[in-house]
Amino acid sequence: MALTNKMADASVEIVEGCRLPVLRRNQENEDEWPLAEILSVRDTLGRKLYYVHYVDFNKRLDEWVTPDRLDMKKLQFPKKEAKTPTKNGLPGSRPSSPDRDVRKSLDLNVQSASAPSRGKTLPTPKRKAESVSLASQVSAVTSVPSLPSSAEASQASVYPAVREAFSNKSREDEQLTSITTNGTTRRILPSQPGRKRKNCGTDEDSQDSSDGIPSAPRMTGSLVSDRSHDDIVTRMKNIDCIELGRHRLKPWYFSPYPQELTSLPILYLCEFCLKFLKSLKCLQRHLTKCNLRHPPGNEIYRKGTISFFEIDGRKNKTYSQNLCLLAKCFLDHKTLYYDTDPFLFYVMTEYDSKGFHIVGYFSKEKESTEDYNVACILTLPPYQRRGYGKLLIEFSYELSKVEGKTGTPEKPLSDLGLLSYRSYWSQTILEILMDLKSDNGERPQITINEISEITSVKKEDVISTLQYLNLINYYKGQYILTLSEDIVEGHERAMQKRHLRIDPKCLHFTPKDWSKRGKW
Repeated sequence: MALTNKMADASVEIVEGCRLPVLRRNQENEDEWPLAEILSVRDTLGRKLYYVHYVDFNKRLDEWVTPDRLDMKKLQFPKKEAKTPTKNGLPGSRPSSPDRDVRKSLDLNVQSASAPSRGKTLPTPKRKAESVSLASQVSAVTSVPSLPSSAEASQASVYPAVREAFSNKSREDEQLTSITTNGTTRRILPSQPGRKRKNCGTDEDSQDSSDGIPSAPRMTGSLVSDRSHDDIVTRMKNIDCIELGRHRLKPWYFSPYPQELTSLPILYLCEFCLKFLKSLKCLQRHLTKCNLRHPPGNEIYRKGTISFFEIDGRKNKTYSQNLCLLAKCFLDHKTLYYDTDPFLFYVMTEYDSKGFHIVGYFSKEKESTEDYNVACILTLPPYQRRGYGKLLIEFSYELSKVEGKTGTPEKPLSDLGLLSYRSYWSQTILEILMDLKSDNGERPQITINEISEITSVKKEDVISTLQYLNLINYYKGQYILTLSEDIVEGHERAMQKRHLRIDPKCLHFTPKDWSKRGKW
């Protein structure tokens, strides 16, 4: 009865941009009516379907719904906005052009650079690494000279934004059309000294502008997805299902596969070279010719059935591009770009008699000016919640240890990325604090810098994790880290469940100096 009262009224036309409650099942398998926005309407066999985004919910829950799931009584029509000229005569363009925004920001930057600074410039105080003592019932004590505010700490919560690339020049005989056809998010960033990138694709997509002037201020070490440039196409999932080996995957987000593949019920991928094909017959024919049984590149780690392969984005461009397309189906913060040359990809696989099957991967810049050791990280859905995410993170820090650097993931982090990194940082730091031994009955001493050097976790991430765990207390003029029994017991339970660990003895990795252009 309640459902029939809420059914869509045929006399009212629902258009894109409307908001209204939509029936869905929650995790407890109970009915709920969250507010949703209509992103698209289509007519299938004389019946209308509506693509909805649930407001305040993650985009991966977006779906097509039937009219009987709409609550028409609370329908909100979109607010009328001031008319603006459409771009290229196409409807649905944003009121402001990205190019115009960039020009405005350039003007502002030029003015601010030329204008004399007003007010006082405060010198940055030098920080000293002070020791940390451990309370008897508990643990550590650090004099951390100045800790970041909670607002800054929360900044550490954000996911390796991903920027991977696509070359619209490289094509293969069965790989239909160019990868660049569907709307990829674009952002113009300044050129970096000492790095020139090839202009693959359009000029807009290269990091260096044509006249050498930075087009916008640098936000991070990578091209973070800029939400202001989204259009209605990239907000909607365009692939229904992907078959990868023995798994069928339901994509969470838009990925710019060629337009003609988006109407297929299933997109078939070769699980070894990741080539995309339009039918099972095409896949079977491809498998008779594909010689790969593992990712291309060097195997730098193997223990049991787990292996890691290092893949150069320049030497294996096609594989890297296909990997980026697959990853975009499950990463909303990822921005696709055409140039994979500046990246290394580390693919984790599971071995059986048929070959090495991809489990997940992470990518990193060959040269990062901001100590990023991960640009993008993903565990494929069939392998999630099994400890592989932490294994990928642990491996990225093992590489940083061999390189003799501290590292951090690119920001912002996604919700799932944040959970994985916080959990890894917490377990790693607590492991060190609990292993500290007291000398002569005194509290153990350790510094934030020492924790950072041992773990290769960047100092800012160490501090934000300590604050997140609420371990830091101010006592008699210094910061003391106190481990309660609850935290210790919780940590021990978590470590008992963590069976997958990286064995440094099984890692065969020699870091390269990518600043020498010959290495590229």
